[in-house]
Amino acid sequence: MAGVSAASPPHLPPATDLAAHGADAARRGEPLVVLVSMPGCGYCDAVRRNYLVPQAAAGEIAVRELDMTADTPLRDVDGRQTTARAWARAQQVRVAPTVLFLDRQGRTAAGPLRGMQPDFYGAYLEQALAQARAAVAARK
Repeated sequence: MAGVSAASPPHLPPATDLAAHGADAARRGEPLVVLVSMPGCGYCDAVRRNYLVPQAAAGEIAVRELDMTADTPLRDVDGRQTTARAWARAQQVRVAPTVLFLDRQGRTAAGPLRGMQPDFYGAYLEQALAQARAAVAARK
């Protein structure tokens, strides 16, 4: 049958409670990495598949994903109930994919990666992760 052998697309755990996710990441000394995506976004799939899923699987990053077009429930870092769409708007996310790097308090720990630059994306991601890790360590 066609499609039976096709690999299923990689998934990241959904963002549901940013305070809890941030606390988990902080216990590991890591920033919380949030992939803000949208359905049907090929660049989102590439970032997820080629960069974030492998690093998450290796235990190198604490990462969650949220759909910037969805009204799925989300608890923000202050414990307030919101939606993925409203939270993304509040973060001024206008492009998918956008990767955010947050500290335990939900503050930006490194500049966001907006869109995808295929030739240098891995280097940009590693640079942002290093900056975010340093910020998290300095804010302990």
